Amino acid sequence: MLVSLTVGKVDAGVAVLLTQDNRLIEFPSVLLPNNITSGSIVDITVARNHVAETSSAASFQTLQKRILNTYGIKTPTPPILRLRNATQTSLVLEWDPIDLATASLKSLSLYRNGSKAGSIPRPLETRSTKISGLAIHTEYTFHLVLRTTAGTYQSEKLTCRTHKMTDLSGITVTAGVLPPQQKDALATALDRIGGKLIDTVRIDTTHFVCTEGRGPLWEKAVEMNIPVVVPEWVDACEAEGTIVSVRGYYLNADPKARHLGPITSSTQHQRTVSTATSNTLAPSQNQLQTPSRQSPQDGDQPVEPPVTPFPGAEMTGQPIAEEKEVSSDEGEGDELPPPPPPPKDEDDNEEEEKENMEAGEQNGEHETPPPPPQKDADADAEENSSPAQSDQNEDEHEAAKAKEQEEEEEEEEEEEQEEVEEEEDSSSSKAKERKSKEGGEEGDFNEVPL
Repeated sequence: MLVSLTVGKVDAGVAVLLTQDNRLIEFPSVLLPNNITSGSIVDITVARNHVAETSSAASFQTLQKRILNTYGIKTPTPPILRLRNATQTSLVLEWDPIDLATASLKSLSLYRNGSKAGSIPRPLETRSTKISGLAIHTEYTFHLVLRTTAGTYQSEKLTCRTHKMTDLSGITVTAGVLPPQQKDALATALDRIGGKLIDTVRIDTTHFVCTEGRGPLWEKAVEMNIPVVVPEWVDACEAEGTIVSVRGYYLNADPKARHLGPITSSTQHQRTVSTATSNTLAPSQNQLQTPSRQSPQDGDQPVEPPVTPFPGAEMTGQPIAEEKEVSSDEGEGDELPPPPPPPKDEDDNEEEEKENMEAGEQNGEHETPPPPPQKDADADAEENSSPAQSDQNEDEHEAAKAKEQEEEEEEEEEEEQEEVEEEEDSSSSKAKERKSKEGGEEGDFNEVPL
């Protein structure tokens, strides 16, 4: 198709062309011949390039297929979670390498029992994690959530349970510096209890066993905070049939700190000690209580419990009772003279009369006995008395005898009571002197006798 156009104006970049029906067309001046000026007429031929169209369409379809194959067919793969090892208080989880396809990673999170437990650091490099501080013999549910630019993908839920204290199959030991014979014995013991012996220090290593703290494996175990114990720890676990505390089996621990057996052994030891202590204290308490129990029976007088005074306070109550109790046990070894007994009215008079009689006989002085009663008058009175009066006299005589017997019994009881009081006074004086001596040494609790 041929079109004739008249050049109206030519600028540096654009030329204005006029059609025959006086329409303006802006045309790039670069495409016009060099000698074109205003008023020139140019012929422009317009044709369709079919070959170019076919080639362009083919290249576009190729690009679309490549985009589809790259980004439309392959997608990220959900992570696959597995259990590597389980102990009484920890679980070690692992998963396959993450396949993101053409997507970009945003985050990888671990969920426990439906709640987020934390994010995995360096998800493209890390393939395992350890969860510690779990409860013994408890079931847990875990799953991973992968977030990418292509979407969010979740792993299957993994249900696992921690071991019992008697289940030793979770023990994973890495051996360090050990004699060959001892290392073979360690492997045999682990086989018997169901544990595992590995050559490297990994995330599932529970204990590092060695006899010398050196070597790269030992350094890595210390860096990962893995307990470093001696081989005797495995033997103790096998002997007890349960997990034994590693406190007494550290590499530099004192062997005396090892406690074989369950925790009840220490409580039984404490009960034994407390029982022995109570048995040793019981006799002393019985001895202290014996005089206070016997005193009411001897003197028929109730004894109130003593009141112990505080330092600087006045004595109240009856401190003598306390002194009696202490003197019965502690005052036996003292050889202090007892205080003189209290004066006795009737006994003293009788003894004075006897002494006067003996002194008079020695000096040759004899006192004249009193004259005998007048029997004649009494006899006459008795003869003249009636039978009724004689019966009355006999009754009065028997009553007088009974009264004399009662008085004699009362005197005997008073003498026994006085003897008990003398013994108590002597023991109390000994206790006071002993307390005064002890008070001089201590100087804190000095009792002032009333």
